[in-house]
Amino acid sequence: MLILLAQLDPPKKVFAILTGKQDGLAETLKQTTPKRQMATKRELTAMSKVAIITGGARGIGASAVKLFHENGAKVIVADIQDAEGQALAEKLRSKDVSYVHCDVSNEEDIRNLIDTTVAKHGKLDIMYNNAGVLDRAVGTILDATKADLDLVMGVNVVGSFLGAKHAARAMIPQGNGCILFTASACASIAGLGTHPYTASKYAIVGLAKNLAAEVGRFGIRVNCVSPYAVVTHMAGRGDMDEAGGKVEEMEQQLSALGNLKGHVLKAEDVAKAALFLASDEAHYVSGLNLVVDESLSHAFATFLNKKIQ
Repeated sequence: MLILLAQLDPPKKVFAILTGKQDGLAETLKQTTPKRQMATKRELTAMSKVAIITGGARGIGASAVKLFHENGAKVIVADIQDAEGQALAEKLRSKDVSYVHCDVSNEEDIRNLIDTTVAKHGKLDIMYNNAGVLDRAVGTILDATKADLDLVMGVNVVGSFLGAKHAARAMIPQGNGCILFTASACASIAGLGTHPYTASKYAIVGLAKNLAAEVGRFGIRVNCVSPYAVVTHMAGRGDMDEAGGKVEEMEQQLSALGNLKGHVLKAEDVAKAALFLASDEAHYVSGLNLVVDESLSHAFATFLNKKIQ
């Protein structure tokens, strides 16, 4: 209310605060408060964006596919989970959603993904490098193996690097574009993830910031989304039923450790953050690591206290 009152003429503002009399105040506020233009589905639809989402068959990726499609984008689902990726594309029943097999650690697969997209749609507006793997849920430096490190680096870092490289190859000539990455809150909160996984996510944040500095002159924006723990196939067991009680139980456990009471982070929430960064509403946002962690990175003592109890 004080922010709104600051927009009133000084005499009216002082009178309202000192006397508490608000007769006609609501109408005055209505007249003096600038109208904020909100993004609508229609506005997003009008953009007709072409988006690639890697790791799009499951979890955060699948949520992003659905949300981007709902908001008018032409979406290419890229994954190695062929049955699930194809099923998702078919479920959405749209010629604007298609599936392409892609192992992000294989440069030829990435090259084919980009070339196929541009050949079909004539451009590439959004490259969302979301595909990722987890070595293990918990572990010390002594538990970690070189195989763990090779796994997460090969998919999380190499996949993101190759996706960004070939997306830039398509975007630089057209003079615009948006490259997104899924990193992790573990790159902002020490001790949250295993060492191999954390190292891979730090690398992605560094890549995003460095790339933003390079490609901004071509009109290309680069940003990260870094979520706190989200219960997906990657966070849990591969055979986990995401509609079952195990998911709800795990979500409640994570929520209890969190900082924002009564809220549970879901894949859809991360997808919404990515949608904002991909939209023209964020046209001046680049080089940002958007941490979706209920302020846990700023209130880690809360997490530690709950963990100890």
